[in-house]
Amino acid sequence: MSGTRWLTPATGYLSGYTHTLNPYTGCSFGCSYCYVRRLPVALFRGEPWGTWAEPKKGDPKRLQTELRKAKAKGSVTVFFSSATDPYQPLEASVKLSRTLLEAMADEPPDFVLLQTRSPLVARDIDVLQRLGRHVRVSMTVESDREDVRRRLTPSAPPFAARLKALAQLREAGIATQIAVSPLLPHSPGFAKLLAGTAPRVIVDDYFRGDGSEGRRSRSLRMPEAYEQAGWSDWYTPEAADALLRQLQSLLPEGATGFSVEGFAPPP
Repeated sequence: MSGTRWLTPATGYLSGYTHTLNPYTGCSFGCSYCYVRRLPVALFRGEPWGTWAEPKKGDPKRLQTELRKAKAKGSVTVFFSSATDPYQPLEASVKLSRTLLEAMADEPPDFVLLQTRSPLVARDIDVLQRLGRHVRVSMTVESDREDVRRRLTPSAPPFAARLKALAQLREAGIATQIAVSPLLPHSPGFAKLLAGTAPRVIVDDYFRGDGSEGRRSRSLRMPEAYEQAGWSDWYTPEAADALLRQLQSLLPEGATGFSVEGFAPPP
């Protein structure tokens, strides 16, 4: 148990990050478009993706030792987390992500992006305040239409709850952003809603954001899912480009980003 490593060297899509940290294996949200469905962790489990999640075993305090060693070699930037949501429903009782954040607060990396779609992140405002300038919470908000959420990500938290959590984080002085990743069908007022909720918004799509120029998304039969729902007109790169232009007209220069460059750590 004591030999579990929390930090994993970052590769590929996560440009600018030195490490990833995934506290859980599996994911209870089970979003239909999630590329992890096609990775070995999902394919060889024997249980459908989205029906299971479990905490990794190990001493969370070991993370401090790993961070000290990594920082001795240079800058340390952490994407937390890349292959599962760190705020699984069971996090409410297990508190593994919280404990790992506490360890980080005692030995902070240069920067950590806390990527989630769960309002549960607001529970940890006190720890995030301890991390201060070293952390940014990135909340996934792919649409403002609940009918879309219920069809493509039925086990994920409602959008209104995510936006409320963002407001709580901002009020507490914690750096935040919204990740429209991937962009889903939405209402005409979506860009204005986003711009009024977070100081920074990142947009991504199925074509440039799945790490394989759209092949992963096609293997998940996302074009067919859109066709069945009557949303084929939304399944284009132009939809994301249009939203990005709207956001750029509403937010200050530098407050928007696209795909991998948008998720990169601050300079």
